[in-house]
Amino acid sequence: MNLSSRLRAQLLLGGALLAMTATPAIAQTAPASAPAPQDQPAPQDNGEGLADIVVTATKVTTNLQKTPISISVLSTEALTDRHVQSLFNLADGTVPSLRIATFEARQSALTIGIRGIVPYDQNQTARDGGVSVYIDGVALGKTQGLNAALFDIERIEVLKGPQGTLFGRNTEGGALSLVTKAPTGEWGGNLTAGLGNYGSRNANININLPEFMGFSFKFDGVYQHQDPTVKNPLSGSTGWNYYDRKGGRAAARWKPFEGFTADFAYDYAKDENTPQYSQLLNYNPNNYLVGTYTNPQTGVLGTSLFVPGTGAATPIACGGTITAAQAAAGRPVCVAPLAPLVKVHTGRQTVADIGVPQQPSVDITHGFSANLKYTAAPWLELRSITAWRGVSTDQWDNSGGANRSTYAPNANFSRYSLSFLRQHQFSQEFQAVGSTGGFQYVLGAYYYTERATEYAATPLSNLWNADGSAYTIRSAIPGPGTITGANSGYQQYDPSCANNLAAVVPQFANSCQFITRASEAFDHNYSIFGNVTYTPEALDWLHVTAGGRWTKDKRRGQLYVVNNRADLNPLSAVVNSVAAPFRFSNSISRFDPMFNIAIDASDDVHLYAKYATGFRAGGANDRSQSFNAFGPESVKSYEVGAKMEFLNRRVRLNLAGFIMDRSNTQFDFDLFDTAATSPTNGAHIEQTQNAGMSKIRGIEADLTIAPVRGLTLNASYAYTYWKAPSAINSITGGLPQQLYIVYTPKNAASGSIDYEVPVAGGDTKVRFHLDAAYASSQYSFQLEPTKTDASFIVNGRIALADIAVASSNKVTLAFWVRNLFDRTYVYRRSAANSSPVLNYNGTTLVSTNYGGILGDYGNLNPPRTWGFELSAKF
Repeated sequence: MNLSSRLRAQLLLGGALLAMTATPAIAQTAPASAPAPQDQPAPQDNGEGLADIVVTATKVTTNLQKTPISISVLSTEALTDRHVQSLFNLADGTVPSLRIATFEARQSALTIGIRGIVPYDQNQTARDGGVSVYIDGVALGKTQGLNAALFDIERIEVLKGPQGTLFGRNTEGGALSLVTKAPTGEWGGNLTAGLGNYGSRNANININLPEFMGFSFKFDGVYQHQDPTVKNPLSGSTGWNYYDRKGGRAAARWKPFEGFTADFAYDYAKDENTPQYSQLLNYNPNNYLVGTYTNPQTGVLGTSLFVPGTGAATPIACGGTITAAQAAAGRPVCVAPLAPLVKVHTGRQTVADIGVPQQPSVDITHGFSANLKYTAAPWLELRSITAWRGVSTDQWDNSGGANRSTYAPNANFSRYSLSFLRQHQFSQEFQAVGSTGGFQYVLGAYYYTERATEYAATPLSNLWNADGSAYTIRSAIPGPGTITGANSGYQQYDPSCANNLAAVVPQFANSCQFITRASEAFDHNYSIFGNVTYTPEALDWLHVTAGGRWTKDKRRGQLYVVNNRADLNPLSAVVNSVAAPFRFSNSISRFDPMFNIAIDASDDVHLYAKYATGFRAGGANDRSQSFNAFGPESVKSYEVGAKMEFLNRRVRLNLAGFIMDRSNTQFDFDLFDTAATSPTNGAHIEQTQNAGMSKIRGIEADLTIAPVRGLTLNASYAYTYWKAPSAINSITGGLPQQLYIVYTPKNAASGSIDYEVPVAGGDTKVRFHLDAAYASSQYSFQLEPTKTDASFIVNGRIALADIAVASSNKVTLAFWVRNLFDRTYVYRRSAANSSPVLNYNGTTLVSTNYGGILGDYGNLNPPRTWGFELSAKF
């Protein structure tokens, strides 16, 4: 054995041992290859093994098995088999490391996390997530609108771990890259229509036109509808888990001469939806004494609680806020009774106990992009990606009813969360991609800017009668003179406030009476980046990559309406001695490096070790009372992996192990007043602070087997361990409390079986698909030790595919089902309303408030849905 062979063997052995002691991962990325079009099709299976999978995670087209990062890929076929119509359909755990949930209960915004980097509340004007979503290379700046209908998707790439070098900020956990199908330049298309339970119906059409004078055009249209799965007893109001989505996309490809390609696209989508229903899961789980609102002495209902059964002559008051001195003196503790109309439900409700005003929230997303590519030389391709995008959200979220606030006679209840957000963004990216000698490179520059505005209110929409046996509906949007107290959740009417706001935001004119907060934020991001891979000629099995990104991030904003405050003026620093609004401004410069060593141990075994960093931008919390600012958080990641194929490429096994340390972790501390008799009932106060180091460790594994022609078996697993810091609640004070990382199960797994059988000769076949996903219990609130249920969901599809009806036309008939066994689990659970609120003066306990105690509430996964589809290719 010569020196080179011994060195290679030693490196192979060391890399294999390293990979065996670390994390599993699904699909992953290798050294950059020569420039290739982003829409280049993947090589087909030659009948002797698994087909290659093409990805663009390194900004160039590479074979997934030779790409030294952890990636999972969902193809068009995989999305169809799982009946994935929007990103929320991936919440069942199709990719174990990818976690998706709705923000709170609403469908109009999604929480997306990878490898334990999961935001709690980025649903604001001046906040970002730790995982970015891209469409054809264009970042989507806000979480609102992420659940819109998917257009004609070629594949979804789930890039795991920090992508700070090539993708930039807010990708510390990874990135979700959606790649659409480009125009083909040939006549053709497909049409799909379907019907299902809960009144569901869907249709989509994709049409390619023949190339004409160098231009190719493609048009996509989509429609998706589902009736509520939980009905609303209030006539004229919409139930819960309803959606109606529609949209269109036009794409053009221009190739005026050899070596130049220009892709243009415009899309518009409208998503009308209602939130998931919040159920009351238990009542008074800590078994406190239940008080009565009837005064034993007078027999009259009131707003104070008394110990039941006490003598008429000596009624004993209880509940509410009890000081330390009162507690020491033995003042009795009691909680409010449950209203007669409110019930505890451990199973999934189909009809709410209480009817509430609710109309669908409306998300509108739209955008234009221009993607230019020019082959300037055999070793150089120049690219430009220009994009304008915008999103508007009119949110009407009344998911809690009486399940998230206590009962009191003649008290208001049911928090109606209203938010009206507008965001516009512009981005420009330049890239130079190529290879020369033993070097392959990606160099680029990037600019991003956005403006986001929001005004919001949290009125209480319902009113109890004296004994809780009935309720009335309050005015949905009150005008001047209709407000009935501060606890309505509306900003008190102030003509001067309305006039001042109208000068900034015209739609505020004469509307100040229903605003509880209003803010705006501006963001500017500049960066330059590079990635270079060197493959020595004498060691063509060794690939060394170094990369880095320098970023300048500047953000500013103002909060100019805050809960009933009339002393803020958004127009200037000081106007007639009126205080300026709360403002913040931050600016950072940072450099994120990346180093990767990849070894081709053989044609079928590829090993790598990677170090990378990333960061999540700082910002300000507009749910605070002062727009409190916070700094960025950052991640250092160490990853090793192995991508292997065996048995003539009939078995594919990818493993990855990672260690991530997240510094200055952004945690949210909130206080939501649920006490029915409180003057601030319905108020939600939240502050964000950088609270130390979070440690995340994990292993990922992905296995694909094709034992015989037509049969494919897939299995994926992710183990994630994390340890979060403790911190003092910046709102209530007190002792340090343990913090939690949300939506990160310790164990998660998924698997699928696909079997295809030819029938009747020709291309017709029967296709069977079955997939399942499991996740262990997890936390869903950063401040609560309460866990959700474990989950196990099975989906399936059977299709008679490619039935020839003409020389070039084919039809497919299919039956699909999601949540085949109709399993029910709580995916978000809070016990915040089950325990008293402790009020501190520094670290000294001053009083304990029992007024908001009710019970745990939670959101359940969607019920079983099924339907039939007819698809035609032409």
